[in-house]
Amino acid sequence: MRKPLLAANWKMYKTVDEARAFVDAFLPMVKDQTRNEVVICPAMPLLPAVVDGCKGSNVSVGAQNMHAAEEGAYTGATSCAMIKSVGCTHVILGHSERRQYFHETDADVNAKLKRALKGGLTPIVCVGELDAEREAGQTVEVLRRQTSRAIVGISAEHARPLVIAYEPVWAIGTGKTATPEIAAEAHLTIRTTLAHTLGREFADNVRILYGGSVKPENVSSLLNQPEIDGALVGGASLDPASFAKIVNYSAF
Repeated sequence: MRKPLLAANWKMYKTVDEARAFVDAFLPMVKDQTRNEVVICPAMPLLPAVVDGCKGSNVSVGAQNMHAAEEGAYTGATSCAMIKSVGCTHVILGHSERRQYFHETDADVNAKLKRALKGGLTPIVCVGELDAEREAGQTVEVLRRQTSRAIVGISAEHARPLVIAYEPVWAIGTGKTATPEIAAEAHLTIRTTLAHTLGREFADNVRILYGGSVKPENVSSLLNQPEIDGALVGGASLDPASFAKIVNYSAF
């Protein structure tokens, strides 16, 4: 049984005071749920405040990105050790916005994934196709390529903590959402690729999240799909009541 994971990606939103207010409002709303793993991923400056606010709760904290190097002269970057030292347990890698705006490549994602696994963080690796790629019938090709390249040089044993998030880029922030069937088909492609590379046992146990305009109104139909093991939630995670509805739906 794969434990569902609900992760909030706050992107570049909220101040420290706003983050604290969110945590204070959110935690009481989800304190009774035990089925799901819940993670909040705020911007780097907010991490200590959110970690502190979530101590002793059923909610973990993750970062939105990290550098592949252990340390060094990389001004403005943040290492795995730094992220872990403030109390984070998770990290998002290869988000489509990192690929699009910061030109991260599959090789970059692979290097970061290796570092995250070595450093003891649970990595959430994002894969997904652009609108033009989907229209051109390249969805399967893109998902196979991004998934297989992310795990180059990583054994099934070392990759055990890995989580994959399928984020159709055409559905992020657009209000569009892949139908449950489209999402499930994409997840199956990812799982099949992992089975081919790391073995069927590994693939059967890895969690694959859906991330593309997930809202309280559509989370039920998405999470009812057996191939979907949770969600990476963007805009709907910025409001505590909204994200709590998403978390609590899948818990009951």
